[in-house]
Amino acid sequence: MSKLQVLIVDDEWNMRNLLRIYLMKEGFRIQEAATGHEALSMIQKHSFDIILLDVMMPDMDGWQVCKAVRETGNIPILMLTARTETKDKIHGLGVGADDYLTKPFEPEELLARIYSLIRRSTITQGMQPPQRVLDFPELNIFPDAREVRIQEGSVDFTQKEFDLLMMLAQSKQRAFNREELVERVWGYDYEGEIRVVDTHIKNIREKLQRAGMSYNPIQTVWGVGYKFQAAEHQDEK
Repeated sequence: MSKLQVLIVDDEWNMRNLLRIYLMKEGFRIQEAATGHEALSMIQKHSFDIILLDVMMPDMDGWQVCKAVRETGNIPILMLTARTETKDKIHGLGVGADDYLTKPFEPEELLARIYSLIRRSTITQGMQPPQRVLDFPELNIFPDAREVRIQEGSVDFTQKEFDLLMMLAQSKQRAFNREELVERVWGYDYEGEIRVVDTHIKNIREKLQRAGMSYNPIQTVWGVGYKFQAAEHQDEK
């Protein structure tokens, strides 16, 4: 995995320096940003394989940066922060982060998380072979292009949101519990909160509704989890 492009976003020079030294030894190409605005400017000009994003920064916090990145692309984002509260982790994942690592951390763990996210960004784990189009009332999913269209308009989803919607749609009418969804979409090595599934389901539903869908295709199966059910009209749950 050499020559991969990494953007380190952190307002502390010492942290950027440590990360740069360690990752360059592993063969990564590194660019750095000290502020959120600088990071967004660099993302517009360069292609990155992954972003290491600090949460606490003076101009824009990491959550704001993450949300802005997600409006334009699906670059894997690993948030690095000293904040340890569960609600902060859920919020970070909810705005589009792919993983969340709490400071201080071991370099080996950081490297493992980076490799895992880059691997998942190119190979979706636990899915069936892609089909050309998944066609449902008002909804078309294009697996190869990783695109969702509603009423001829494209809907932007984060990497994990698309993977989750895709997996449910490919197994319509099957109910999945949260543990299975986490294993299939986030991977067996994911150590975060299982309620991240609920946050992503909520985001998917809201985006589909805003795009003009007249029904909610992701149904809550009480006591179990979720299933995909395409129909002309449903009561949202």
